[in-house]
Amino acid sequence: MDQPRRYVAVARKPVDREQDNPDSTSKNTAPARSTVAVDELSKLIIEQLQEDGRRSYAAIGKAVGLSEAAVRQRVQRLLDSGMVQIVAVTDPLQLGFLRQAMIGVKVSGDAQRVADELAEIEEIEYVVVTAGSFDVLVEVVCRDDDQLLEVINRRIRSLDAVTGTETFVYLKLRKQTYAWGTLR
Repeated sequence: MDQPRRYVAVARKPVDREQDNPDSTSKNTAPARSTVAVDELSKLIIEQLQEDGRRSYAAIGKAVGLSEAAVRQRVQRLLDSGMVQIVAVTDPLQLGFLRQAMIGVKVSGDAQRVADELAEIEEIEYVVVTAGSFDVLVEVVCRDDDQLLEVINRRIRSLDAVTGTETFVYLKLRKQTYAWGTLR
């Protein structure tokens, strides 16, 4: 039996290592954000939000030993820094997106530049530069196979530096979680 899906969670924003590189010319690079110290209380707050992103500041404060106002300030600092974001996690199938896939992309030349170009494609939800058989992995969410074919053939493979792709179509999602906790 499938596990029930969690619809609200706190997800860590992807780390953009480019933002630390002053020589980077990536158009997707966010401006450097202020660094937030993550002490044990902040980690406890993050874990509370990962359990339920709609949990009240008062309830979180009671669980971690802070006032509602102190929790609100800490959460705002975490949001402003980009360390966390509070999002509604949806089930694409229930929203009419019948095809999901992971696509491995082989590149000649600058994989980071290609990753930036791939990140601009609306159907692509996840982009990561990797080491190994593929230079970049992307996750796509599409209405159907026709849209998936369009994304692969006309958008991904049409990029000059892309030398090959391999598509891994999702048959069934067995686990998806954003509650990995924090390092202590």
